Amino acid sequence: MNKVILIGRLGQDPELRYTPNGTAVCNFSIAVERSFTNQQGKREVDWVNIVVWRKQAENCANYLEKGRQVAVEGRLQIRSYETDEGQKRKVTEVVANNVQFLDYGQGNGGGNNQGQKANNNQSQGGKEDIDVPF
Repeated sequence: MNKVILIGRLGQDPELRYTPNGTAVCNFSIAVERSFTNQQGKREVDWVNIVVWRKQAENCANYLEKGRQVAVEGRLQIRSYETDEGQKRKVTEVVANNVQFLDYGQGNGGGNNQGQKANNNQSQGGKEDIDVPF
């Protein structure tokens, strides 16, 4: 089974692009806090790359921005590619099946908080947001 569930904050605004056949794909990274502290008493974070496809990709690009908190459910994917210089690289990312907006920011898509809440509730099947412990 390959299933990942993460809660974190966006480190930058999402990037939306379209494949040659017109399919929307959105990329962003989230900071996920570790459950323990380091020797200095601070929590470290892991940066996780997220890939979202189709209509949900467009929603993420329209309503998410740097600093927003999200819950991401998806699968872990590790892919390889070769650079123009011939170097082999590996990329680890989460391909999202579901992205839930956990807070309501200003939004960069011109929408208001009510529109974002309606959009978020629609993607959750009408469920209310859950409280996040951090």
